[in-house]
Amino acid sequence: MKTIEVVAAIIKHDDQIFATQRGYGEFEGGWEFPGGKMEAGETPQEALIREIKEELETDIEVGDLIDTVEYDYPKFHLKMHCFICSIKHGDLVLKEHEDAKWLTIDTLDTVSWLPADLSLIEKLKCYLKNCQKL
Repeated sequence: MKTIEVVAAIIKHDDQIFATQRGYGEFEGGWEFPGGKMEAGETPQEALIREIKEELETDIEVGDLIDTVEYDYPKFHLKMHCFICSIKHGDLVLKEHEDAKWLTIDTLDTVSWLPADLSLIEKLKCYLKNCQKL
């Protein structure tokens, strides 16, 4: 099975997390953390900075690695590096996504997450509650 390696930005502002809804492709309509594929020679952090600039016209600061999610979709294996990020500059302009929402720890379960992103939600809740161990 083919492996696709991607990065995801968990953009945090105060007590809210930024979520985006896919506007294209096989998973159109599903909710995810923004990001994308890593290019040859890029670190995960470099890929994330580039992807968010391309997709959302926003400069971010990449913080802690929350998790590396491994998930088997029917046609490929996904390896997704997920980082807490903050906005340095920009207004989060949706160039590729259908919609976006700022969610709190109490509203994270109110959107229909894509399967790989869904597996991250419990760890993210723990992180946001300042749990000792991820």
